[in-house]
Amino acid sequence: MDYEKIIHAFVDPFIDNPESLMVREMPNDSEKDILILVVANQTDTAKLIGRKGIVADALREVISIAGKLESKRVHLKFESFDEESNED
Repeated sequence: MDYEKIIHAFVDPFIDNPESLMVREMPNDSEKDILILVVANQTDTAKLIGRKGIVADALREVISIAGKLESKRVHLKFESFDEESNED
């Protein structure tokens, strides 16, 4: 199953910069566990997590259900790009 495509379908419409969103399946030793890293700029990452993590929890639930179809546990991890500051 293409988990990256599923995440993009849910996330792209409501973030500001969908072209900067990076979704990658990370290598894992376990055949039953899948770790997916979702990386965006700070503003979009905040939108993806939502207040009190509500949006992130909803995305995790959807992906978890998709994983259960293949008897796998899918974990999402959210990170933001480090933006360079011009402080002297």
